[in-house]
Amino acid sequence: MPAHGHVMALDQGTTSTRAILYRTPELVPVAVAQREIAQHFPASGWVEHEPEDLWNSSVAVLREAIAGAGLSAADIAGIGIANQRETTLVWHRHTGRPIHRALVWQDRRTADACAALRRAGHAPRVAAATGLLIDPYFSATKIAWMLDHVPGARDAAERGELAFGTVDSFLLWRLTEGRVHATDATNAARTLLFDIHAGRWDAELCALFRVPPSLLPDVRDCAAMFGSTAVLGGRTPVLGIAGDQQAATLGQACFRPGMVKSTYGTGCFALLNTGETPVASRHRLLTTIAYQLKDRRTYALEGAIFVAGAAVQWLRDGLGLIGTAADSGELAARSDPDARLYLVPAFVGLGVPYWDAEARGAIYGLTRASGPADFARAALECVGYQTRDLLSAMRADLRGSEASGEDAVLRVDGGMVASDWTMQFLADILGAPVDRPVQQETTALGAAYLAGLQAGLCPEPEGFARSWQLQKRFLPQMAEADREAAYAGWRRAVRRTLTETA
Repeated sequence: MPAHGHVMALDQGTTSTRAILYRTPELVPVAVAQREIAQHFPASGWVEHEPEDLWNSSVAVLREAIAGAGLSAADIAGIGIANQRETTLVWHRHTGRPIHRALVWQDRRTADACAALRRAGHAPRVAAATGLLIDPYFSATKIAWMLDHVPGARDAAERGELAFGTVDSFLLWRLTEGRVHATDATNAARTLLFDIHAGRWDAELCALFRVPPSLLPDVRDCAAMFGSTAVLGGRTPVLGIAGDQQAATLGQACFRPGMVKSTYGTGCFALLNTGETPVASRHRLLTTIAYQLKDRRTYALEGAIFVAGAAVQWLRDGLGLIGTAADSGELAARSDPDARLYLVPAFVGLGVPYWDAEARGAIYGLTRASGPADFARAALECVGYQTRDLLSAMRADLRGSEASGEDAVLRVDGGMVASDWTMQFLADILGAPVDRPVQQETTALGAAYLAGLQAGLCPEPEGFARSWQLQKRFLPQMAEADREAAYAGWRRAVRRTLTETA
C-alpha cells in the first residue's frame, strides 16, 4: 500500500453539497467546501431540486476544495461520491438535459399510485425481492410519474433515448461527459426495481412499475472504477459510490453484525448491520444493502425518519424562533422542565414503523404558558422519540440473533449531533449509550474511504475500523420511570395523529 496520497469525497445531500479532501491512509481532512442548494415546493407534499443546482454545486465545491488545499488533479488518487438516496432524475442520453426537476426522496406526489399497487396485492412480491415497502419515498413511482407527465417522455423512454439515475448516477454521467451510466448496489437497492438477493434489476418489477429497463444504469460494487473526470483539470478517477446512509455506515466503521449507526441530517436514518444474511422485517423496517465490496453484499435493517434536522429548520425558517440551527439546544434548555409538549413532525408523512404517507404534523400539550423554548425542546425531543421507535423495531426483528443489537451502543453522526443537549436527551430516552465520533462528517468519510480502498491507499475494513475514534460518549441520566412516562406520551401523540389524518 502506498504511504500517502489524497482522495476527495463529494457529498451531495438534500440541502447542501460538500466536498472534503482527505490525506490517506489515515483519512485526515485537509480542505472542505460547501454550498447550499435551493429547495422547491410546488405543491403540498411535493419536493424538487433543480438538476443544474446539483451539478453546478458539485463542480464548484470540488474545485474550491482542491484549490483550498493548494493541490492539483495529479495529487488526487480518486473521488468517492455519497448522495441523497431515492431522489430521481431522468435525462436525455444525447444531450444530458433532464426532462424535469429532480423529485426528491421526501416527495409524496405518488402516494395514490403506491396505495393502488398495495391494494392490488403487489406488496409481498415487492418486499420479497427488494426488501422495501411500496411507498412514494422510493424511486420507481417517481420515474413513472415523470414519464407519464412530461409530454413525449414515455415514448422517448421506450425508444431508449432517456436515462434514469439517482443523484450519484446523474453526477457520474456529467463527470464522465456522458461516457458512464452506472450506479452502485446501495443506490440501486433503493429504487423498488432491484433484487437485493440476486444483485440485479428485476424485469417483473420494471413491468409492474412501468419503467422501461433501457432507462436503468449498470450496477457496480461500492468501491470500483466508475470512470474518470476532467473537472479538476487533469483526469481524476471516480473510485467509489454509496448512498449517503450507507456511506455513513462505512464511515462509522459499522462492519460487524449488530453494530448500528444513526445519521441526523434533514431526516434521520438508522442502519443495523445484519451481515451477509438479509433479514425480513416483521415491523415495517427496510431490508437493504449496507455495502457491496468485491462482489459480496452485506445487508442491513434500516429505519427512516423523514423529519429530523428539518424540524429545526422549521423552527428557524417557518416560525422564526431561532436565528441559526445551533441556537435550538440553548433555547430548549430554557424550557419548563415540568411541561411536556410533543411535536409529531409529519410534515411529509411518517416513516418507520408507521409508514403513513397521508399523516401531517401536529403538536400536543399546548397551554397558555407554552412558548418558544418549549417548541424548541419539542422539535429536538421528537428526534429522540422517533429514534427509539426505530431501534425498538430493529431489536424486535432481530431478537435472539447474533445481530440483535440488544446492548449495542448507538454511533451517531450528522449535523444535529453537535448539540450536546440533543444527544443527552437521545441517550436518556433510549436508555443506552450514544457515541459521537471525532470525525462527525461520516458520510463524506465513508465515500473517501471507498475511493482510498479502491486506490490501494486505505486498509481493508478491519484495519479501517481500528482507526475509528470516540469524541464523546453520552450516558443515560434520566430515571427509568420518567423515561417511560415521556415515551408513553409520545406514543399517544402519534396515535392521535394517525387517527385524525386517516
